[in-house]
Amino acid sequence: MRLALLSDIHSNIQALEACLLHAENQSVQGYAFLGDLVGYGANPGPVVERLMQLAQEGAIVLKGNHDEMAVRPPEAARTMGELTAKWTHQQLSDEQRAWLDALPFTHRQDTLFLVHASAHQPEAWHYVYDENGAQESISAAAQFPEVRHVFGGHVHHQALYFRGVHADLMKFAPQPGVAIPVAPHRQWLSTIGSVGQPRDGNTDAMYAIFDSDKWQLTFHRVPYDYYAAAADSRSAGLPEYLALRLEKGR
Repeated sequence: MRLALLSDIHSNIQALEACLLHAENQSVQGYAFLGDLVGYGANPGPVVERLMQLAQEGAIVLKGNHDEMAVRPPEAARTMGELTAKWTHQQLSDEQRAWLDALPFTHRQDTLFLVHASAHQPEAWHYVYDENGAQESISAAAQFPEVRHVFGGHVHHQALYFRGVHADLMKFAPQPGVAIPVAPHRQWLSTIGSVGQPRDGNTDAMYAIFDSDKWQLTFHRVPYDYYAAAADSRSAGLPEYLALRLEKGR
Protein backbone atom coordinates (compact mmCIF):
# COMPACT_ATOMS: atom_id res chain seq x y z
CA MET A 1 0.00 0.00 0.00
CA ARG A 2 1.19 3.50 -0.84
CA LEU A 3 0.26 5.79 2.03
CA ALA A 4 0.57 9.58 1.75
CA LEU A 5 1.72 11.17 5.01
CA LEU A 6 0.85 14.84 5.50
CA SER A 7 1.24 17.04 8.57
CA ASP A 8 1.11 20.66 9.71
CA ILE A 9 -1.30 21.97 7.09
CA HIS A 10 -1.95 25.05 9.21
CA SER A 11 -5.11 26.23 7.44
CA ASN A 12 -3.28 26.51 4.10
CA ILE A 13 -5.84 25.25 1.58
CA GLN A 14 -3.63 26.06 -1.43
CA ALA A 15 -0.76 23.91 -0.15
CA LEU A 16 -3.12 21.11 0.88
CA GLU A 17 -4.78 20.86 -2.51
CA ALA A 18 -1.40 20.94 -4.28
CA CYS A 19 -0.12 18.05 -2.16
CA LEU A 20 -3.31 16.04 -2.61
CA LEU A 21 -3.08 16.43 -6.38
CA HIS A 22 0.60 15.46 -6.33
CA ALA A 23 -0.16 12.40 -4.18
CA GLU A 24 -2.98 11.36 -6.50
CA ASN A 25 -0.56 11.53 -9.43
CA GLN A 26 1.80 9.29 -7.41
CA SER A 27 -0.96 6.64 -7.26
CA VAL A 28 -1.31 6.64 -3.48
CA GLN A 29 -3.92 4.34 -2.00
CA GLY A 30 -4.46 6.01 1.36
CA TYR A 31 -3.90 9.20 3.32
CA ALA A 32 -2.79 9.97 6.88
CA PHE A 33 -2.90 13.49 8.26
CA LEU A 34 -0.72 13.86 11.34
CA GLY A 35 -2.17 16.92 13.04
CA ASP A 36 -1.97 20.70 13.10
CA LEU A 37 -4.64 20.89 10.48
CA VAL A 38 -5.37 24.49 11.52
CA GLY A 39 -3.60 27.42 13.14
CA TYR A 40 -1.67 30.36 11.62
CA GLY A 41 -3.33 30.22 8.19
CA ALA A 42 -6.35 31.97 6.73
CA ASN A 43 -8.58 29.07 5.67
CA PRO A 44 -9.30 26.80 8.66
CA GLY A 45 -12.91 26.14 7.68
CA PRO A 46 -12.20 24.93 4.12
CA VAL A 47 -9.24 22.83 5.33
CA VAL A 48 -11.27 21.10 8.05
CA GLU A 49 -14.18 20.56 5.67
CA ARG A 50 -11.85 18.92 3.13
CA LEU A 51 -10.32 16.64 5.75
CA MET A 52 -13.69 15.69 7.18
CA GLN A 53 -14.61 14.54 3.69
CA LEU A 54 -11.39 12.55 3.30
CA ALA A 55 -11.87 10.98 6.74
CA GLN A 56 -15.28 9.74 5.62
CA GLU A 57 -13.50 8.11 2.67
CA GLY A 58 -11.09 6.30 4.99
CA ALA A 59 -8.25 8.75 5.65
CA ILE A 60 -6.49 8.66 9.02
CA VAL A 61 -6.61 12.04 10.79
CA LEU A 62 -4.81 12.87 14.06
CA LYS A 63 -4.91 15.82 16.44
CA GLY A 64 -2.10 18.34 16.77
CA ASN A 65 -1.44 21.00 19.37
CA HIS A 66 -2.86 23.78 17.19
CA ASP A 67 -6.03 21.77 16.64
CA GLU A 68 -6.39 21.45 20.38
CA MET A 69 -5.80 25.19 20.85
CA ALA A 70 -8.37 26.03 18.18
CA VAL A 71 -11.02 24.13 20.12
CA ARG A 72 -10.06 25.67 23.48
CA PRO A 73 -8.02 28.82 22.87
CA PRO A 74 -6.14 30.22 25.88
CA GLU A 75 -7.57 33.24 27.66
CA ALA A 76 -4.35 35.24 27.32
CA ALA A 77 -2.40 34.91 24.06
CA ARG A 78 1.36 34.88 24.62
CA THR A 79 2.50 33.50 21.26
CA MET A 80 1.55 33.91 17.62
CA GLY A 81 0.03 30.43 17.69
CA GLU A 82 -2.15 31.28 20.68
CA LEU A 83 -3.20 34.55 19.06
CA THR A 84 -4.32 32.84 15.85
CA ALA A 85 -6.02 30.07 17.85
CA LYS A 86 -8.64 32.54 19.04
CA TRP A 87 -9.23 33.76 15.49
CA THR A 88 -9.35 30.19 14.17
CA HIS A 89 -11.85 29.18 16.85
CA GLN A 90 -14.24 31.87 15.59
CA GLN A 91 -13.91 30.77 11.96
CA LEU A 92 -14.91 27.16 12.65
CA SER A 93 -18.44 25.86 13.02
CA ASP A 94 -19.59 23.97 16.11
CA GLU A 95 -19.51 20.77 14.05
CA GLN A 96 -15.95 21.39 12.89
CA ARG A 97 -14.72 22.16 16.41
CA ALA A 98 -16.38 19.01 17.75
CA TRP A 99 -14.74 16.96 15.00
CA LEU A 100 -11.30 18.38 15.79
CA ASP A 101 -11.84 17.77 19.49
CA ALA A 102 -12.64 14.09 18.92
CA LEU A 103 -9.53 13.34 16.86
CA PRO A 104 -7.09 10.80 18.38
CA PHE A 105 -3.50 11.58 19.33
CA THR A 106 -2.04 8.43 17.76
CA HIS A 107 -2.82 5.63 15.34
CA ARG A 108 -1.19 2.21 14.96
CA GLN A 109 -1.45 0.21 11.76
CA ASP A 110 0.67 -2.85 11.00
CA THR A 111 4.31 -1.70 11.47
CA LEU A 112 3.36 1.99 11.69
CA PHE A 113 2.97 4.30 14.68
CA LEU A 114 1.52 7.64 13.61
CA VAL A 115 1.61 10.70 15.88
CA HIS A 116 1.75 14.48 15.57
CA ALA A 117 4.75 15.06 17.84
CA SER A 118 6.44 12.25 19.81
CA ALA A 119 5.31 8.74 20.69
CA HIS A 120 6.53 9.62 24.19
CA GLN A 121 3.58 11.34 25.87
CA PRO A 122 1.86 12.31 22.59
CA GLU A 123 -0.45 14.76 24.34
CA ALA A 124 2.56 16.69 25.73
CA TRP A 125 3.72 17.71 22.21
CA HIS A 126 7.43 16.97 22.67
CA TYR A 127 9.56 18.09 19.72
CA VAL A 128 11.73 15.63 17.80
CA TYR A 129 14.47 17.97 16.62
CA ASP A 130 17.45 15.65 17.10
CA GLU A 131 18.68 12.16 17.94
CA ASN A 132 17.71 12.54 21.60
CA GLY A 133 14.10 13.35 20.78
CA ALA A 134 13.98 10.59 18.19
CA GLN A 135 15.42 8.09 20.68
CA GLU A 136 12.74 9.00 23.21
CA SER A 137 9.98 8.61 20.66
CA ILE A 138 11.23 5.32 19.21
CA SER A 139 11.69 3.87 22.69
CA ALA A 140 8.12 4.78 23.60
CA ALA A 141 6.75 3.18 20.43
CA ALA A 142 8.80 0.04 21.13
CA GLN A 143 6.23 -1.03 23.71
CA PHE A 144 4.37 -2.31 20.65
CA PRO A 145 6.67 -5.06 19.25
CA GLU A 146 5.19 -4.91 15.76
CA VAL A 147 6.02 -1.20 15.31
CA ARG A 148 9.05 -0.54 13.12
CA HIS A 149 8.21 2.86 11.65
CA VAL A 150 7.27 6.00 13.61
CA PHE A 151 5.96 8.94 11.59
CA GLY A 152 5.30 12.42 12.93
CA GLY A 153 5.32 16.11 12.11
CA HIS A 154 5.35 19.08 14.48
CA VAL A 155 8.89 20.31 13.71
CA HIS A 156 8.23 21.48 10.10
CA HIS A 157 11.38 19.78 8.79
CA GLN A 158 11.96 16.53 6.92
CA ALA A 159 14.33 14.07 8.57
CA LEU A 160 14.84 10.33 8.93
CA TYR A 161 16.38 8.50 11.90
CA PHE A 162 17.24 4.81 12.21
CA ARG A 163 18.99 2.46 14.59
CA GLY A 164 22.45 1.44 13.44
CA VAL A 165 24.06 -1.96 13.92
CA HIS A 166 25.26 -0.99 17.41
CA ALA A 167 21.82 0.26 18.50
CA ASP A 168 22.92 3.89 18.13
CA LEU A 169 20.44 6.24 16.51
CA MET A 170 21.59 7.81 13.25
CA LYS A 171 20.13 10.74 11.31
CA PHE A 172 19.74 10.77 7.55
CA ALA A 173 19.02 13.84 5.42
CA PRO A 174 16.52 12.80 2.73
CA GLN A 175 16.47 14.13 -0.83
CA PRO A 176 13.07 14.98 -2.35
CA GLY A 177 11.80 12.41 -4.80
CA VAL A 178 14.40 9.77 -3.92
CA ALA A 179 12.97 6.51 -2.53
CA ILE A 180 14.74 5.36 0.64
CA PRO A 181 14.73 1.67 1.68
CA VAL A 182 13.22 1.38 5.18
CA ALA A 183 13.22 -2.38 5.72
CA PRO A 184 11.48 -3.57 8.92
CA HIS A 185 14.53 -5.33 10.35
CA ARG A 186 15.52 -1.87 11.62
CA GLN A 187 13.59 0.74 13.60
CA TRP A 188 12.84 4.01 11.81
CA LEU A 189 11.50 7.43 12.75
CA SER A 190 10.66 10.21 10.34
CA THR A 191 9.47 13.77 10.66
CA ILE A 192 7.66 14.37 7.40
CA GLY A 193 7.71 18.16 7.29
CA SER A 194 4.95 20.72 6.91
CA VAL A 195 2.40 20.98 4.13
CA GLY A 196 1.31 24.52 4.90
CA GLN A 197 4.21 26.27 6.62
CA PRO A 198 7.68 25.09 5.53
CA ARG A 199 10.44 26.72 7.54
CA ASP A 200 13.68 25.79 5.78
CA GLY A 201 13.83 28.70 3.37
CA ASN A 202 12.06 26.76 0.62
CA THR A 203 8.44 27.75 -0.01
CA ASP A 204 7.49 24.34 -1.47
CA ALA A 205 5.08 22.25 0.60
CA MET A 206 6.32 19.01 2.17
CA TYR A 207 4.87 15.53 2.54
CA ALA A 208 6.00 11.90 2.19
CA ILE A 209 4.81 8.57 0.80
CA PHE A 210 5.39 5.24 2.55
CA ASP A 211 5.21 2.13 0.37
CA SER A 212 4.60 -0.90 2.58
CA ASP A 213 4.97 -3.34 -0.32
CA LYS A 214 8.44 -2.17 -1.32
CA TRP A 215 9.43 -0.93 2.18
CA GLN A 216 10.33 2.47 0.79
CA LEU A 217 9.83 6.03 2.03
CA THR A 218 9.91 8.97 -0.38
CA PHE A 219 9.92 12.60 0.73
CA HIS A 220 8.39 15.17 -1.61
CA ARG A 221 8.45 18.94 -2.11
CA VAL A 222 5.49 20.43 -3.97
CA PRO A 223 5.28 23.96 -5.42
CA TYR A 224 2.02 25.75 -4.66
CA ASP A 225 0.58 29.25 -4.95
CA TYR A 226 2.01 30.67 -1.75
CA TYR A 227 1.30 34.19 -2.96
CA ALA A 228 -2.42 33.35 -2.92
CA ALA A 229 -2.09 31.87 0.57
CA ALA A 230 -0.28 35.02 1.74
CA ALA A 231 -2.93 37.22 0.12
CA ASP A 232 -5.65 35.29 1.95
CA SER A 233 -3.78 35.87 5.20
CA ARG A 234 -3.61 39.61 4.60
CA SER A 235 -7.27 39.78 3.54
CA ALA A 236 -8.25 37.99 6.74
CA GLY A 237 -6.47 40.65 8.79
CA LEU A 238 -3.95 38.23 10.28
CA PRO A 239 -0.52 39.57 11.35
CA GLU A 240 1.69 40.56 8.41
CA TYR A 241 4.42 38.30 9.80
CA LEU A 242 2.37 35.23 8.84
CA ALA A 243 2.02 36.26 5.20
CA LEU A 244 5.72 37.08 4.95
CA ARG A 245 6.55 33.72 6.49
CA LEU A 246 4.72 31.93 3.65
CA GLU A 247 6.47 34.06 1.03
CA LYS A 248 9.91 33.27 2.48
CA GLY A 249 9.40 29.68 3.58
CA ARG A 250 10.31 30.65 7.13
